[in-house]
Amino acid sequence: MIQHIEPGPRMSEAVVHDGIVFLAGQVAEDCTTDITTQTRQVLAEIDRLLAQAGSDKSKILRAQIFLASIGEFAGMNSAWDEWVDKAAPPSRATVEAKLANPNWKVEIVITAAI
Repeated sequence: MIQHIEPGPRMSEAVVHDGIVFLAGQVAEDCTTDITTQTRQVLAEIDRLLAQAGSDKSKILRAQIFLASIGEFAGMNSAWDEWVDKAAPPSRATVEAKLANPNWKVEIVITAAI
């Protein structure tokens, strides 16, 4: 069975299938802040969605991080390092990408187990 979490007209924020949680790309709600603050906002939203799906950050299998500017890697990475489960860090890829909204500095896609 496929479970859709917070389905909208174009996409669900998360989809759960066969014990795996697929989170859509999460972005900051307040786009006027710096990269570290935007990253913290995104990670808080990831925590919320994972909890709704019956999972948590210790069960993240993979993270894909898109930065509007790779020059802001250190700011994103400091927020990530504060947040990530150090006993179970996921595999992670971080790339520079043109994001859909020019005010977004970071977008994170997560795949996690239940």
